[in-house]
Amino acid sequence: MNFKYYAAFINERIARQAKWDSRFLALAEQVALWSKDPSTKCGAVITRPGNFVVSVGYNGFPSGCDDADELYTAKETKYSRVVHAETNAVLSARQSVEGCTIYVTPIPPCDRCASTLIQAGIIRVVHPEIDVSKIERWRAAFDSAMKMYREAGVEVVSVRARSATESGQGAEASGRDGSGEQNASGNA
Repeated sequence: MNFKYYAAFINERIARQAKWDSRFLALAEQVALWSKDPSTKCGAVITRPGNFVVSVGYNGFPSGCDDADELYTAKETKYSRVVHAETNAVLSARQSVEGCTIYVTPIPPCDRCASTLIQAGIIRVVHPEIDVSKIERWRAAFDSAMKMYREAGVEVVSVRARSATESGQGAEASGRDGSGEQNASGNA
Protein backbone atom coordinates (compact mmCIF):
# COMPACT_ATOMS: atom_id res chain seq x y z
CA MET A 1 0.00 0.00 0.00
CA ASN A 2 1.20 3.51 -0.81
CA PHE A 3 2.34 5.18 2.44
CA LYS A 4 1.17 8.66 1.42
CA TYR A 5 -2.29 7.32 0.56
CA TYR A 6 -2.46 5.41 3.85
CA ALA A 7 -1.32 8.45 5.87
CA ALA A 8 -3.92 10.65 4.14
CA PHE A 9 -6.62 8.03 4.83
CA ILE A 10 -5.70 7.84 8.54
CA ASN A 11 -5.55 11.65 8.86
CA GLU A 12 -8.98 11.94 7.25
CA ARG A 13 -10.46 9.35 9.64
CA ILE A 14 -8.95 11.18 12.64
CA ALA A 15 -10.37 14.51 11.44
CA ARG A 16 -13.78 12.96 10.82
CA GLN A 17 -13.83 11.39 14.31
CA ALA A 18 -12.76 14.69 15.90
CA LYS A 19 -15.69 16.38 14.18
CA TRP A 20 -18.14 13.76 15.55
CA ASP A 21 -16.55 14.07 19.00
CA SER A 22 -17.18 17.82 18.90
CA ARG A 23 -20.80 17.34 17.81
CA PHE A 24 -21.60 14.79 20.51
CA LEU A 25 -19.94 16.88 23.23
CA ALA A 26 -22.12 19.79 22.11
CA LEU A 27 -25.16 17.53 22.41
CA ALA A 28 -24.03 16.48 25.91
CA GLU A 29 -23.83 20.19 26.81
CA GLN A 30 -27.45 20.61 25.72
CA VAL A 31 -28.56 17.56 27.73
CA ALA A 32 -26.73 18.95 30.79
CA LEU A 33 -29.06 21.96 30.72
CA TRP A 34 -31.93 19.63 31.72
CA SER A 35 -30.34 19.12 35.15
CA LYS A 36 -31.92 20.95 38.09
CA ASP A 37 -28.61 20.99 39.99
CA PRO A 38 -27.76 24.69 40.44
CA SER A 39 -24.01 24.11 40.89
CA THR A 40 -22.97 21.42 38.39
CA LYS A 41 -25.01 20.54 35.32
CA CYS A 42 -23.62 17.36 33.78
CA GLY A 43 -24.70 15.69 30.56
CA ALA A 44 -23.86 12.41 28.84
CA VAL A 45 -24.50 10.97 25.39
CA ILE A 46 -23.83 7.33 24.51
CA THR A 47 -23.23 6.43 20.86
CA ARG A 48 -22.69 3.15 19.12
CA PRO A 49 -20.32 2.58 16.20
CA GLY A 50 -21.52 4.47 13.14
CA ASN A 51 -22.29 7.57 15.25
CA PHE A 52 -25.84 6.68 16.26
CA VAL A 53 -27.17 7.97 19.60
CA VAL A 54 -28.12 5.15 21.96
CA SER A 55 -29.00 7.13 25.08
CA VAL A 56 -28.62 10.41 26.94
CA GLY A 57 -28.52 11.28 30.63
CA TYR A 58 -28.11 14.19 33.01
CA ASN A 59 -27.48 14.44 36.74
CA GLY A 60 -30.61 14.46 38.86
CA PHE A 61 -32.62 12.61 41.46
CA PRO A 62 -34.15 9.17 40.78
CA SER A 63 -37.41 9.07 38.82
CA GLY A 64 -40.45 9.43 41.03
CA CYS A 65 -38.53 11.06 43.89
CA ASP A 66 -39.11 14.59 45.09
CA ASP A 67 -36.74 16.90 43.23
CA ALA A 68 -37.68 20.22 44.79
CA ASP A 69 -35.12 22.97 44.29
CA GLU A 70 -34.32 23.19 48.02
CA LEU A 71 -33.16 19.53 48.03
CA TYR A 72 -30.41 20.47 45.56
CA THR A 73 -29.11 23.23 47.84
CA ALA A 74 -28.70 20.88 50.85
CA LYS A 75 -25.37 19.31 49.82
CA GLU A 76 -25.60 16.16 51.96
CA THR A 77 -29.10 15.44 50.66
CA LYS A 78 -28.07 16.20 47.09
CA TYR A 79 -24.97 13.99 47.20
CA SER A 80 -26.86 11.04 48.67
CA ARG A 81 -29.72 11.25 46.15
CA VAL A 82 -28.23 12.37 42.85
CA VAL A 83 -27.80 9.92 39.98
CA HIS A 84 -24.88 11.00 37.82
CA ALA A 85 -25.38 11.75 34.11
CA GLU A 86 -23.26 8.78 33.01
CA THR A 87 -25.22 6.31 35.14
CA ASN A 88 -28.53 7.79 33.97
CA ALA A 89 -27.44 7.37 30.34
CA VAL A 90 -26.49 3.71 30.89
CA LEU A 91 -29.72 2.98 32.77
CA SER A 92 -31.86 4.77 30.15
CA ALA A 93 -30.40 2.83 27.22
CA ARG A 94 -32.89 0.41 25.69
CA GLN A 95 -30.11 -1.71 24.22
CA SER A 96 -26.71 -2.94 25.29
CA VAL A 97 -24.04 -0.24 25.48
CA GLU A 98 -21.24 -2.75 25.03
CA GLY A 99 -18.72 -1.41 22.50
CA CYS A 100 -20.14 2.13 22.71
CA THR A 101 -18.61 5.57 23.32
CA ILE A 102 -19.82 7.96 26.00
CA TYR A 103 -19.47 11.75 25.73
CA VAL A 104 -19.53 13.53 29.10
CA THR A 105 -19.50 17.20 30.01
CA PRO A 106 -18.39 19.43 31.74
CA ILE A 107 -16.06 17.17 33.75
CA PRO A 108 -14.77 13.62 33.28
CA PRO A 109 -16.61 10.75 34.97
CA CYS A 110 -15.82 10.08 38.63
CA ASP A 111 -14.54 6.70 39.80
CA ARG A 112 -18.06 5.57 40.74
CA CYS A 113 -19.28 6.22 37.20
CA ALA A 114 -16.12 4.78 35.66
CA SER A 115 -16.80 1.42 37.28
CA THR A 116 -20.37 1.49 35.92
CA LEU A 117 -19.15 2.40 32.43
CA ILE A 118 -16.51 -0.33 32.41
CA GLN A 119 -18.97 -2.93 33.67
CA ALA A 120 -21.51 -1.91 31.02
CA GLY A 121 -18.92 -2.40 28.25
CA ILE A 122 -18.21 1.22 27.26
CA ILE A 123 -14.91 1.20 25.35
CA ARG A 124 -14.32 4.93 24.82
CA VAL A 125 -14.87 7.97 27.06
CA VAL A 126 -14.74 11.50 25.59
CA HIS A 127 -14.81 14.66 27.70
CA PRO A 128 -13.77 18.28 27.28
CA GLU A 129 -10.27 19.22 28.33
CA ILE A 130 -10.41 20.70 31.82
CA ASP A 131 -8.30 22.95 33.97
CA VAL A 132 -7.27 20.54 36.73
CA SER A 133 -7.03 23.37 39.27
CA LYS A 134 -10.79 23.93 38.92
CA ILE A 135 -11.61 20.36 39.92
CA GLU A 136 -8.99 19.72 42.59
CA ARG A 137 -11.62 18.53 45.10
CA TRP A 138 -12.46 15.62 42.75
CA ARG A 139 -8.88 14.85 41.72
CA ALA A 140 -8.65 11.58 43.70
CA ALA A 141 -11.87 10.29 42.09
CA PHE A 142 -10.65 11.22 38.58
CA ASP A 143 -7.24 9.65 39.19
CA SER A 144 -8.93 6.46 40.41
CA ALA A 145 -11.16 6.46 37.32
CA MET A 146 -8.15 6.82 35.01
CA LYS A 147 -6.42 3.91 36.72
CA MET A 148 -9.49 1.71 36.16
CA TYR A 149 -9.76 2.79 32.50
CA ARG A 150 -6.11 1.85 31.90
CA GLU A 151 -6.62 -1.53 33.59
CA ALA A 152 -9.76 -2.24 31.54
CA GLY A 153 -8.36 -0.94 28.23
CA VAL A 154 -10.89 1.89 27.89
CA GLU A 155 -9.75 4.71 25.59
CA VAL A 156 -10.11 8.17 27.16
CA VAL A 157 -10.10 11.23 24.92
CA SER A 158 -9.83 14.80 26.16
CA VAL A 159 -11.09 17.33 23.61
CA ARG A 160 -9.79 20.90 23.61
CA ALA A 161 -12.35 23.51 22.60
CA ARG A 162 -11.19 25.91 19.91
CA SER A 163 -12.65 29.14 18.73
CA ALA A 164 -14.59 29.07 15.47
CA THR A 165 -11.97 31.33 13.89
CA GLU A 166 -9.21 28.83 14.67
CA SER A 167 -10.71 25.91 12.81
CA GLY A 168 -14.33 26.28 11.91
CA GLN A 169 -14.74 22.86 13.54
CA GLY A 170 -15.26 23.83 17.20
CA ALA A 171 -12.94 21.34 18.90
CA GLU A 172 -9.88 19.21 18.47
CA ALA A 173 -8.40 16.36 20.38
CA SER A 174 -5.62 17.28 22.72
CA GLY A 175 -2.61 15.24 23.70
CA ARG A 176 -1.91 13.64 27.03
CA ASP A 177 -2.31 15.98 29.96
CA GLY A 178 -0.32 14.03 32.51
CA SER A 179 -3.28 11.86 33.50
CA GLY A 180 -2.67 9.28 30.79
CA GLU A 181 -5.41 10.55 28.49
CA GLN A 182 -5.04 10.08 24.77
CA ASN A 183 -5.91 12.28 21.86
CA ALA A 184 -8.39 11.16 19.18
CA SER A 185 -5.72 9.30 17.24
CA GLY A 186 -4.72 7.29 20.27
CA ASN A 187 -1.22 8.80 20.24
CA ALA A 188 0.59 10.16 23.23
